[in-house]
Amino acid sequence: MAFGALSFRTVCPQIPMAVPASSSASSSFSSSSPTSAAPRRALSAIRMALPPMPPLNPKDPFLSKLASVATSAPEALTVPPSPDSDTPPFLDIFDSPKLMATPAQVEHSVSYNEHRPRKPPPDLPSLLLNGRIVYIGMPLVPAVTELVIAEMLYLQWMDPKQPIYLYINSTGTTRDDGETVGMETEGFAIYDAMMQLKNEIETVAVGAAIGQACLLLAAGKKGRRFMMPHAKAMIQQPRVPSSGQMPASDVLIRAKEVINNRDTLVKLLAKHTGNSMETVSKLMRRPFYMDSIKAQEFGVIDKILWRGQEKIMADALSPEEWDKRAGIKVVDGM
Repeated sequence: MAFGALSFRTVCPQIPMAVPASSSASSSFSSSSPTSAAPRRALSAIRMALPPMPPLNPKDPFLSKLASVATSAPEALTVPPSPDSDTPPFLDIFDSPKLMATPAQVEHSVSYNEHRPRKPPPDLPSLLLNGRIVYIGMPLVPAVTELVIAEMLYLQWMDPKQPIYLYINSTGTTRDDGETVGMETEGFAIYDAMMQLKNEIETVAVGAAIGQACLLLAAGKKGRRFMMPHAKAMIQQPRVPSSGQMPASDVLIRAKEVINNRDTLVKLLAKHTGNSMETVSKLMRRPFYMDSIKAQEFGVIDKILWRGQEKIMADALSPEEWDKRAGIKVVDGM
């Protein structure tokens, strides 16, 4: 496809052209030439058929530089392209380094700044807190316990009358392969915080609720404990942490502590599920898996959460209202 019939004025009609009188282009388009009328009429017809060009932005460094080159060195723009070329005319001009905008120019251009956000976007936990959602998506290690308790205390401070929605997808104090990664007290710490809060806590199992995480699921408000249809729950005995080079007497002390934690877990599960301690203790001798139906029958949850069945998040506040309630003062121009 040849582009020899087009001119720079056709491509960029807004850029001024200053062609010296001595140039060949000037003589070919001079009004005194009898053969110039037909090309001018054809060029005018082409320009009339093109859509109108928007006005040039004087602050755009690229177009300003291009107009400057067209004024100071028009011979670079008036050289006709080769008829056999498949490249649109004057495309090589755009590859010139002197026409490229510097990073500083781009940073301060109007077209760039008008799309920049006024302030950085909030992080994901902040967006979840906007809906009064606390999400546990990792094993119960100290860092997770600290964050979960801090978020629940913060939501109580914000509004002690509104419920807190606790989403759980955790393997408890162990990993998927059964290796212990946290102490049993991590789960008990979150449980005690839930019991002390003034807010009602609604729990939702998404994915898995294993061990101590299953206790947190069952500890939600009665009637507002949910489970996704394909989530899993499992109760098991606490695991003995690695003893390493520990003396035998210390291993015995640690084993007794694990037994005490098991008895505490059995007592709390029996309290929140409505089963006897003997039943829970018998089932916990080996890992006891429950799908959503079995978990409902066992008393870990109250309802299986189908799509659109229940509302399990608070009404989201506007960014301005959220900043106001959080005590954040927005400075003009930020």
